[in-house]
Amino acid sequence: GSFVLSVAGAVDTRLRACVLAGGGNLDGPGEYWDRSKPMCQGIPYRSLGFLGDRPAVLYALHAQRGPLLIYNGTADDTVNMPATGEPFLLDLRERVIALRGEEEGVFDLGFVPDVGHRPHFVTKPVAQWLHQYLGFSNWTEEALQAMPETHIGSWAAAQGVEMDRLYAVEYKEGGTMALGQGIPGLTREDLSVFPPAQWEEMKPLLVHEAWRQHARAALAANP
Repeated sequence: GSFVLSVAGAVDTRLRACVLAGGGNLDGPGEYWDRSKPMCQGIPYRSLGFLGDRPAVLYALHAQRGPLLIYNGTADDTVNMPATGEPFLLDLRERVIALRGEEEGVFDLGFVPDVGHRPHFVTKPVAQWLHQYLGFSNWTEEALQAMPETHIGSWAAAQGVEMDRLYAVEYKEGGTMALGQGIPGLTREDLSVFPPAQWEEMKPLLVHEAWRQHARAALAANP
């Protein structure tokens, strides 16, 4: 998600403010993001090699578009943050400033010590940052500061919400303190656009693996 928005936010000027939560530490040729899952990040990121210093160019475009926050856990090994943490991102920030010729608009940074890959966009600090730029109509800064929080792992257990076992642990998603209380737990079926029977019918038209099968068949028919 952070990778997709790091690219999309560089080119879509309709976005008022962006948060890259769990990532944003775009690096150089042959490094982490070039070597990551090919269809998710690796191939798209390598295809941007013509930009030169890809991270600096992308974030200079973000600065032209509007506010950006890069927010991470310092121990987030899902996105290589221990090796590319605050010093790395501060150096990247200086390169963006040099490219733009000014500091105004260049991304902000935020870190949570000693935690891993979490949905930081649901937390109070990130909501406060967004409020600066979006001005949520039903919130004041005082009300936001006083708003209660919910421990995601405990909430999921109480609500019967399924969590991936790799992320349900305390130092990852399970330990996140989310903004607000009294949030109902929704099932996968509640969140699905399609009823179960229709999803099974539509799946061959919508999933990536089906597209790959069609692509292979087309290539075989037209070598």
